[in-house]
Amino acid sequence: MKKQLKLELTWIGKDVRPRLEPRILLEDPERSYHARHRVTGVDFFDNRLIFGDNLLALKALEAEFAGKVKCVFIDPPYNTGSAFTHYDDGVEHSIWLSLMRDRLEIIRRLLSEDGSLWITIDDNEAHYLKVLCDEVFGRKAFISSIVWENFYGRSNAAAISPCHNYVLIYAPMGADWKKVRRLLPRDEKSASKYSNPDNDPRGPWRLGPIFAAEERHDGLMYSVRTPSGREVRPPKGSHWRMVETDFWRMVDEGRIAFGANGDNVPAVKLFLNEVQAGMVPRSWWPHTEVGHTQEAKREIQALFRDVIPFDTPKPERLLRQAIEIATNPGDLVLDSFAGSGTTGAVAHKMGRRWIMIELGEHCHTHIIPRLKKVIDGEDAGGISKAVDWQGGGGFRYYRLAPSLLEKDRWGNWVVNPEYNGAMLAEAVCKLEGFSYAPSETEYWRQGHSSETDFIYVTTQTLGVEQLTALAEEVSEGRSLLVCCSAFRGVTAATAAQRWPNLTIKKLPKMVLSRCEWGHDDYSLNVANLPMAQEDKEPPAEPKQAGLFGEDGEDGA
Repeated sequence: MKKQLKLELTWIGKDVRPRLEPRILLEDPERSYHARHRVTGVDFFDNRLIFGDNLLALKALEAEFAGKVKCVFIDPPYNTGSAFTHYDDGVEHSIWLSLMRDRLEIIRRLLSEDGSLWITIDDNEAHYLKVLCDEVFGRKAFISSIVWENFYGRSNAAAISPCHNYVLIYAPMGADWKKVRRLLPRDEKSASKYSNPDNDPRGPWRLGPIFAAEERHDGLMYSVRTPSGREVRPPKGSHWRMVETDFWRMVDEGRIAFGANGDNVPAVKLFLNEVQAGMVPRSWWPHTEVGHTQEAKREIQALFRDVIPFDTPKPERLLRQAIEIATNPGDLVLDSFAGSGTTGAVAHKMGRRWIMIELGEHCHTHIIPRLKKVIDGEDAGGISKAVDWQGGGGFRYYRLAPSLLEKDRWGNWVVNPEYNGAMLAEAVCKLEGFSYAPSETEYWRQGHSSETDFIYVTTQTLGVEQLTALAEEVSEGRSLLVCCSAFRGVTAATAAQRWPNLTIKKLPKMVLSRCEWGHDDYSLNVANLPMAQEDKEPPAEPKQAGLFGEDGEDGA
C-alpha cells in the first residue's frame, strides 16, 4: 500500500498557541434592546451582540453553543498591510495565519454537523487561507470557492484591474452538505424560460434533452419514427435517456414533443411545477445578483449620513444569498468580525437568530443604532423591501468579563475583586466543565455536570463543621466539588476519607495553570501583540496567608 503524502502549511510561530481563558459574559440591560411589541409570532429576542476581543468571545461561547451554530459568516481583515505597519511581510503573514487558525478551530467546534462556514477574502491571503481551512476542517469539508464581483468598474492604475473577492465555504458534512443546503428562489429570468404554447393542463414547460453523451448501452440504442414518418436514432457517441418502453409511455402521457409539424427530433417536456423548487447556487456571483462594495457603502451612508469607518462593507444582498443557502428560518447565524453589523441586520430581517462579536467602538456608534432601526422597522434599505421587513424582535448586549485572576501588589495571583459571588461561581463552572445553574433552594448547588454531580464555589475559608454540614446536605448518591479560598482542620488526603461525597479544591491554585490570565487582546491588529517568547516562566504559585491546614500541610 502506498503511503499517502500529507501536506501542511507551515509558518513562523505555528506551534505557539494561546491558552485561552473561558471568560463569562456580562449582560448590560441598558444597551440591550427589543421591540415594544411582537410583530410576528416568530420574533426572536435572544440574539446576542458581544463587545470584546473576538477570540476570547468565541471561547466564551463554546461551552453553551458547541455544535449549535448553523452558519458562520465572517469577513476578517484581509492582511493587505494597513494593519501591519510594525512588522515585515513574512512575520505579518505568519501572525495573520496563527490568529486565523486559533479562531477557525473554535468555529469548527461551534458549527453544527449540518452547518457551514463562509469566509470573504481577497487574493492577498485567499490561497493560504484555503490550505489553512483544509488543515482545520479537512479537505473533504471544502464545498466551493465563490467568486464575488465586488467591483464593477475598471482601475486604470492596475496592471489587471481587480474586480472580485472570494467566499470560501466549508461544511463538516462535506459533499453530503448538498442534502441540507437550500436552493435559491427561481428568478424571473429562469421562470421566463417556461411557457405553455399548447395549453397543457400541467402548466408551463420547456424542452429538455432526450439524448445522453455517455457509454453506449444496448437497451438505449433503438430507433423511433416521428409522427411525420421520419426515423430518428441517437447521434454518434450518445444514446436515449430512457428505454424504449418508457419512451412510448411518455409519448402517451404527452411528455414528449415532436414539434408543431411532428417532424422534429423528439425532446422531453420539463414542467415548471415538477422541477426543483429553486435553482442550484453557482460559484459566480455577479454584482447584479448580490451587490458590490459601493452599494454596501451607500446602505451604511443611508443609515448614518456621516463618515463611514468601514473601507469594504458587505452589501445586504450578499449576506442574504449566503444565509438563504445555508440556513432555514430560526437557525443560528454567527459573525465574529461584525464590522458594520450587516450579518446580524440581514439575519434578523430573514427570521434567523444571530450572534455578533465586535471589539471596535463602532459596536456602540454604528452597530447598535443600526440594529435599533432594524428592530423599530425604520430601516427601509438593503433587503428590507425584498423580504417585506416590518420590524420586531430584539437583542441582548454582552461584554466580556475581566480576567478571573489578577496579581496583587506583591505579585501573587488572586481572584479579581471585580468578581462577585455569582460571577465567580459561573466562571469556575466554565473552567471545571460544569453547567452554571444555581438552585433556589440549596445554596451549595450552583451548577452541575450530571444529575448527581454538583459544584459549590465560595471565597470563604471552610472548617470541619461547615464541611460536615455540606456532606450531610449533599447526602449519599450525590457528589459535590467544593471550591473555596481555604479549608482548616483537615488535609486534602484525610478530607477524601472523611467526606467521600465531597471533593475539596482551593482557589485560585486549582485554576492557576489552566490559562493565560489577564490577557485581554488577541485582536488582528498585530501591533497590539507581543512576539512569542520561547522559554516562558510558569505562573508563580499563590502565596497567601491562612491557606494551610492546622497541621501545617497545604490544605489543597
